[in-house]
Amino acid sequence: MRKYILIATIVIPLLSFGQANKILRQGLKSTNFNEQIELFTQVIQLEPKNLDAYFYRGLAKYNLGEYNGAILDYTKVIFYKPDADTYYNRGNCKFALQDYVGAKEDYTKALELNKQLVDAIYNLALTKVYLGEFKEAIMDFDKITNIFPGDANVYNQKGMAYMELKDYKEAFNNFANSILLKPDSNAFYTRGIALLSINYYKEAQADFYKAIQLDRNNLPCYFYAGVTHLFMGEFVPALTAFTESIKFDALDFDAYLGLAMTQFKANEKAQAKENFQKAKSIINPNTLNNDTIEIFSNTYWYKNQSFYFNDIFKELNAL
Repeated sequence: MRKYILIATIVIPLLSFGQANKILRQGLKSTNFNEQIELFTQVIQLEPKNLDAYFYRGLAKYNLGEYNGAILDYTKVIFYKPDADTYYNRGNCKFALQDYVGAKEDYTKALELNKQLVDAIYNLALTKVYLGEFKEAIMDFDKITNIFPGDANVYNQKGMAYMELKDYKEAFNNFANSILLKPDSNAFYTRGIALLSINYYKEAQADFYKAIQLDRNNLPCYFYAGVTHLFMGEFVPALTAFTESIKFDALDFDAYLGLAMTQFKANEKAQAKENFQKAKSIINPNTLNNDTIEIFSNTYWYKNQSFYFNDIFKELNAL
């Protein structure tokens, strides 16, 4: 009777005659989420136990990002008539709120009621990844590839889960499967990130440039290509890559830091100081006189390349 949040087509249930059902049909035809909420609320005022109205109002609230309100509506439906679709939708709301434990519980309940709900299997797997349950997530991804062996995205997700387990052989087998099935920009970008994380700079660089070749608007690739050039001591192409990243996003503080570090390594101290200060000013204009490394705590360099960044940070601070 009901469709899932991630599926756009809505199947309208069989409705009995009456004013409430007329308003409900009007709400289902509307493409304005605020109007839908208003109409479904009118239905509920006329028929306080009209579960379809609660369900569809929850869907409209979800589409507006009102996740807590949607959860309340779905909980009302579950209280009177629990079904897989409603548990699944409530799980999506909890996932959006980063309540991964709650989302896991709802997806699990949805699958108890409907084992064929593939979207719930996939979202359950993603939830387990966020909870650090990588082995269990892989088992769920396997269920999907058994049903849909041609789904390239699932192989990508499974590959990343294997990376977390440091099972690199299985990880790159899955990345290869993804590229074989769908050799698009995202597939090469994802494998490039995985290669970069284990310091395979040359191989990662090749994937980033392949991703750019396939889609010049895959913006993160320019930055990460710059990272690989920097770590390989290729300062001129590193400067080019970081500059390209800034052309797309003038507030890319990570790229400015990349420029500063590359220029420092290339003995261009004045430019390095300028870009280091630029990165600081973007992160927080009030921190220009703050010399602590913690002001960069939300940067790629601090989070992912701390050993390298700690050393060069001291040098940049002294300029």
